[in-house]
Amino acid sequence: MQPIAYPRSFLALLMTAFLLVALPLAAALAYAAWSMERLANQSRQGVSNATQAVRVSRSLAARASAIERVARQLAVQPEAGLLADLARARASLVEAVDELARLPLETEPRALLDRIVADQNALYELLTESDAPVLDAGVVAARAEKFVGATYEMVVSCQQVADRVIAQLSADADAAQRQMIVLVLITAAGALALAIGLTRLVARPIQQLDVAIRRLGNAEFHEPIRVHGPEDLRTLGERLDWLRRRWLELEAQKNRFMRHVSHELKTPLTALREGAELLHDQTAGPLVPSQRQVVSIMRDNSAKLQRLIEELLDYQRVLHAAAVLETQPVALDALLREVAHSHGLSAAAKGLQFALELPPLQLEADREKLRSVFDNLVGNAVKFTPQGGRVTLRLQDLGNDVLVEVVDTGPGVPPEERETIFDTFFRGRVRGSARVESSGLGLAIAREFTEAHRGRIDLVAGGPGGHFRVRLPKRAASLQAEAA
Repeated sequence: MQPIAYPRSFLALLMTAFLLVALPLAAALAYAAWSMERLANQSRQGVSNATQAVRVSRSLAARASAIERVARQLAVQPEAGLLADLARARASLVEAVDELARLPLETEPRALLDRIVADQNALYELLTESDAPVLDAGVVAARAEKFVGATYEMVVSCQQVADRVIAQLSADADAAQRQMIVLVLITAAGALALAIGLTRLVARPIQQLDVAIRRLGNAEFHEPIRVHGPEDLRTLGERLDWLRRRWLELEAQKNRFMRHVSHELKTPLTALREGAELLHDQTAGPLVPSQRQVVSIMRDNSAKLQRLIEELLDYQRVLHAAAVLETQPVALDALLREVAHSHGLSAAAKGLQFALELPPLQLEADREKLRSVFDNLVGNAVKFTPQGGRVTLRLQDLGNDVLVEVVDTGPGVPPEERETIFDTFFRGRVRGSARVESSGLGLAIAREFTEAHRGRIDLVAGGPGGHFRVRLPKRAASLQAEAA
């Protein structure tokens, strides 16, 4: 498949897309303006011609009536003065005929005009070229009436033509309006389709960048990043790919370092522990009490050191796992009941009671990571609550979010430890007793997994015991929107 030829820059791509979308709209606007101008010109010309034809035809009828009056007078009493009046009236009529003839008349008015000219000539010849001393008044009146009647027919015909012109112009205007509506709809549909296509073309490199950034955020470093688009966006994609390769190298270096450190520490530590065990078992000979005490300290601290190394490696794996969530619908009330049940034996051994306020509630989340969060919180509550105490699990629906509270009747968190309780490797101390044995990673892991869900975990101060509150969004779409 031939690759799409993009402009050199993203700005040029946007400008090109804008021009391509605007082009059909501009063409439609220009055609509409031309059509309206043409219709306006036709309207002006048609109305002007029709109005002038009506005006000249009425003038023609008035001049024909003047000729009729002179003709009737000549028929009764021929005089030289009347003949001069007839000549002047005829000249005026000829001017009106010529003016009317220059107009673009239709077939019917043109035929009437020819008939008027013929009737006028016949009447004029009758009045001026007759050898009879006295004209026949009846014949003159008949021809004059025929001549004048033709001029009035001309007035009516011109008026009808004017009405037809106005009606035609109205029809043309309606047709032009319908044509403009169709043109606007077709152009708008075409521009919309073009805009949708160009939007996909413009958004394609942006989507590729978005997918690349999301993959980097999810620690997916093994798939190369390729962006197809303008030169500046391709360059940005190449920089992201360089960053991907660099992160991959750093990740590999970190893993190698952790493996080497683990190996380098575990090998001498294993030998030290085995030697301490042999001494403790008095394999090399009996030990005096002071020697046995030193050997016990060595054995206990070597075991503790090995456990810390393993916990450090586990914590690194947890941090990597927190970057990737496998979301699914989770019945949170059922999950919390499972967590409480898993700590049932430990609670029963101390005589603790569980109070479960868990209405049915579902959200989209990574089930195993949420189980780890609440397992750590409930485990700490059981661990720090004295004999005969109570641990409460409370679940609330907050609309778009859910709220989980883990409350115990233990001594609570001392004020000086509240700022550091979520720090890595922090171990809390029970008031009035020695430090409780723990890895110091439980609450740190709970915070990492909660924040990976775009939620938050807080210690609620001021109560008589420990009180932890976890707030989580219900839908995975919310997580993606915030991550974007």
